[in-house]
Amino acid sequence: MMSCEILQEQVAIPVPEDGSIIDAYVARPEQPGKYPAVIVGMELYGVNAEIRDAARRVAELGYVAIAPNFYHRTLPNDSLPFGAEGRDRGFEHLHHLSRPTVIADVRAVINFIHARQDVSERTGFLGFSMGGHIAYLAATQFDIAACACFYGGWLVNTDIELSRPEPTASLTAGIAKHGGRLIYFVGELDHAVTREQREQLAAALEDAHVRHEMVVYPDTGHSFFGETRDTFHRVSRDDAWKRVQALFAEELYQDRHFSEKRS
Repeated sequence: MMSCEILQEQVAIPVPEDGSIIDAYVARPEQPGKYPAVIVGMELYGVNAEIRDAARRVAELGYVAIAPNFYHRTLPNDSLPFGAEGRDRGFEHLHHLSRPTVIADVRAVINFIHARQDVSERTGFLGFSMGGHIAYLAATQFDIAACACFYGGWLVNTDIELSRPEPTASLTAGIAKHGGRLIYFVGELDHAVTREQREQLAAALEDAHVRHEMVVYPDTGHSFFGETRDTFHRVSRDDAWKRVQALFAEELYQDRHFSEKRS
């Protein structure tokens, strides 16, 4: 898809299960039309400038991108600074996220975004680190046609509430059930996703017959995507972004209407 001008807005999404309100950032092409939706899953630091930039990147390709604040119950309408303090506070908020509440949040976001007149049927998910875990979890529960999971941690263990009572990877068959396709991106030197964990995750995907790729970048650590980070790795980011574009184009623009739009 060619890049395009975009429109941006902040929205409020009610969660029926508990009456809470998700604050979310939305970016969409300026040109009128119906576009597939892509949910953008935030890192530990929340929906900050880096996550909003990722959402705009997605929108420029011809999608309605929405970045929900999954900390909305404990940190509404805010994000955290990069660095040790922000990281520590992020873990405090992370440990308040349970699997049922996050699933309820994703359901609310999907229902909200697909009620819009500018959104078509198919849904993708692009998630980073903690948001990568949420993207993977969402793909096991919902009709997520294309899932780009960047260095999602804690998928094969029960170290966080999101991965309890059983590891999220044990739910992998749900991805195949919904017919989704997933690409998992990770650096070979990632401190949060060890080689053993990568192998366990790859085995879960293989055993469940999920259409997937696991892309491991040499000499690359965690959080390599964001340009403002000292962990940024341009070669890996650029290659990953090309793969994300292809994944979304192939899986989210499949029917006749979209084919005509792209021609």
